[in-house]
Amino acid sequence: MTADEFFTLQGHGGPIMGIAVSDDDQIATVSFDNAVGLWSGADPRWFDGHEAAVNAVVIAADGTVYSAGDDFTLRVWSPDGIAQAVWEGHKGKVVSLALSPDGGLVASASWDGSIGLWPIDGSQPRFLTGHSGPVNDVAFTQKDTGLYSASADGSIRLWDIDSTHEALRVTEHGFGVNELELNEAAGWLAYGAVDGGTRVLDLATGDTLADLTLERRPILSMATSPNGELLAVGDGEGYIMVVDAVDWSIARDFRATERGPVWALAFSRDGGNIHAGGLDPRMYSWPIAAMGDADPMATGSPSFLKDADTMPNGERQFMRKCSICHTLTPGSARRAGPSLYNLFGRKAGTVEDYTYSDALDGSPIIWDEDTIDALFDVGPEHYVPGTKMPMQRITGAQDRADLVTYLRRETAPKESSQ
Repeated sequence: MTADEFFTLQGHGGPIMGIAVSDDDQIATVSFDNAVGLWSGADPRWFDGHEAAVNAVVIAADGTVYSAGDDFTLRVWSPDGIAQAVWEGHKGKVVSLALSPDGGLVASASWDGSIGLWPIDGSQPRFLTGHSGPVNDVAFTQKDTGLYSASADGSIRLWDIDSTHEALRVTEHGFGVNELELNEAAGWLAYGAVDGGTRVLDLATGDTLADLTLERRPILSMATSPNGELLAVGDGEGYIMVVDAVDWSIARDFRATERGPVWALAFSRDGGNIHAGGLDPRMYSWPIAAMGDADPMATGSPSFLKDADTMPNGERQFMRKCSICHTLTPGSARRAGPSLYNLFGRKAGTVEDYTYSDALDGSPIIWDEDTIDALFDVGPEHYVPGTKMPMQRITGAQDRADLVTYLRRETAPKESSQ
């Protein structure tokens, strides 16, 4: 992990959803596997506690780590991985976090349509409301008195933090806005939208300084280099575009992955590398000066990306519904769900290397043909209320039967060869 060299960070059991870099160049990664990893070398400290996918992470100047995810919570961690607090109040998944310049507030963007303002001293949070759709991103102004927000309702808004009222409707885009990057010193605000639009606004006039749209949709991640001279943009088709934020020319346009999106971007502290996350469980870091010389993300290998047409139906159902969270072999491997090895006849909530939700811890359910069928017939959220399992169903009775047959065969303990 040195500047201007290609490297990866491997250890997560699911896609990388967010990346943050500390003042001393430690890297925090968060994943679909419910975990936070803090890396100062190849071996991370793991912060475990979230009960669903973790989407966002920031690191304060004192090393405190803040994370948030699909379990609707924000969590506060000491630099050594000790859980300090769980902040609750949102009623939907939290997808973005921002730290105020003075370090006194954490802002959270939630799909419940609200923005949380959380004092780091743990006192009562406040919530900004007014968006008519999920809030996807937030960015503080330099003076700590304002906060920009981007929403699926197509608007970007500037809020007065003291009054908690909207101060300015910056734009009404018409398509959902996913990402914001703010550089007040240089006088611009960049945003990325669902339709693939990447645009830069003049903060003083509201005029469009640059339209960097390349017809690749949606825009899913953005990052600004520490010196403010580069803007990186990741999209749903696997590209990373690096833009010169002085003259708004495209400096690099790199195919970062052959399949799938670029969910997360962050620059190294010296600005020489761009860190990225996608469907591969590894974080990738490329030197910007030689992005085309290193391999893209290896997204052809995860089982959930196999060609469905090449599989029998039971395997197809497993790959689509289960494989991103569960392994079929012993060991849960930092996945979002426990190993399914030796599943049939096993009492729910009893895999030793996995931390279950309260709904399954001590559950009377025994996994067999009937209970697995019922789980996917009505959906996990109805069959086991409060479970971490995603809200999904398999509506076809034959599809469920084929999945059960596949799981019975593939999860059975294998006899050792003589």
